[in-house]
Amino acid sequence: MSGNHSNSKHPFLDRDHSILAFNERVMDWARRPDVPPLERLRYLSIVSSNLDEFFEVRVAPHLTAAQANEQRGLYTAQSFEKLSEKIHELVAQQYAIYNDELLPLLEKKGIKLISHGERNPRQRRWVKEFFVNEVQPLLMPVGLDPAHPFPQVANKSLNFIVRLAGKDAFGRENEIAIVKVPRILPRFFRMPPIKGSKQTHFVSISSLIRSHLGDLFPGRQVTEFSQFRVTRHSDLAVDEEEVKNLRTALRKGLQQRHYGQALRLEVSAGCSEFLSNFLLEQFALPAKALYRVPGPVNLVRLNQLIDKVDAPALRFEAYNGGWPAQLTPGQSYFERLQQGDVLIHQPYESFDAVLAFLREAVEDPDVLAIKQTIYRTGAKSELMNLLREAVRRGKEVTAVVELKARFDEEANINYAERLESVGAQVVYGVVGLKTHAKMLLVTRREASGLKRYAHLSTGNYNP
Repeated sequence: MSGNHSNSKHPFLDRDHSILAFNERVMDWARRPDVPPLERLRYLSIVSSNLDEFFEVRVAPHLTAAQANEQRGLYTAQSFEKLSEKIHELVAQQYAIYNDELLPLLEKKGIKLISHGERNPRQRRWVKEFFVNEVQPLLMPVGLDPAHPFPQVANKSLNFIVRLAGKDAFGRENEIAIVKVPRILPRFFRMPPIKGSKQTHFVSISSLIRSHLGDLFPGRQVTEFSQFRVTRHSDLAVDEEEVKNLRTALRKGLQQRHYGQALRLEVSAGCSEFLSNFLLEQFALPAKALYRVPGPVNLVRLNQLIDKVDAPALRFEAYNGGWPAQLTPGQSYFERLQQGDVLIHQPYESFDAVLAFLREAVEDPDVLAIKQTIYRTGAKSELMNLLREAVRRGKEVTAVVELKARFDEEANINYAERLESVGAQVVYGVVGLKTHAKMLLVTRREASGLKRYAHLSTGNYNP
């Protein structure tokens, strides 16, 4: 539920504020001194990722009601204001932890994100050379004029807005330009080590570009600039009763997802009123949808920095689940299951045992059919490869693919099409319900007749 239910006979917790409260609890882990520094940074990144999804899925009806200044069910201008107030508070705490606690702590541990003002001449030369050779060829500045209106800006992409003085090569005084930063560019780069220093230095893509924005506009003067990022409504709403082909309808929706209704605008803390107001107007957003952040506009990408640091002591120890106690490695699953059921407790016991069960079923010539639910299986799924191999070996394969796996729709559609292309039967669950469980049924020919073996669990088949 959403909205204010305090006067209700049966009050409910507010769903949207509950999600934000949950993220406050996640953020508490980023504050804990007993958590390794890189893991604290990762928790901040998780909060950012969760907030992105919150905007993409939950905020649109609040904003729409506020812009129309009318109540729409549980959504009102007041519900939008209360939500915005809470999110601004949460984001302020997030960047305070990032700037005041984690960056100084990481510097003490020998890891430093180095800004333009802190770079020595040798580092500046390296950054300049790197920019010219690796980054500048991929950037395409767009000067705004009647022939070049404000460009389409994709959901959650990194961009710069620049205010210019002077005239361009064609004598035009186009004052505003937009620079899109391609997603293909990494967000952090490791700099060459300094002789005699134990510190590892990194530079962010936003710092690297802002240092050389002027190079993109020869003959012009950059008077103001800011990085910016817009978050858009991205939930795919499909009336399953109406559509004849859910897969086609979802694929059509995926094409539009990156350019849905704008809901949040993030800019640098020092962005001028002129530029922030210009952007708010372009995206048709109210002032409360503006977030001025003292740092990178996308803390989700901190994961890239964490992955580049070679310091096991600054992370949690890797946890590897043991082999399930009720299974003997190398023993046939079919022989073992004829003796009785097996309970596996994940993640304490390894999911590899489930994959091994499927692998044996695929390779066993006496197995005739495999039926399985597919919800979220991961980008590179051994499980999906095994199902395709089962079809190639002449087994009957049926997959119940849940297409409404939020933000995994495209992966699931692609898997469904790949399975169908080799001859598997693919069905798409039940209208109005969501398949969110692990179910795997194996039919095997044995001396006593056909026998079925099953795996049942909560969750999804993502190892």
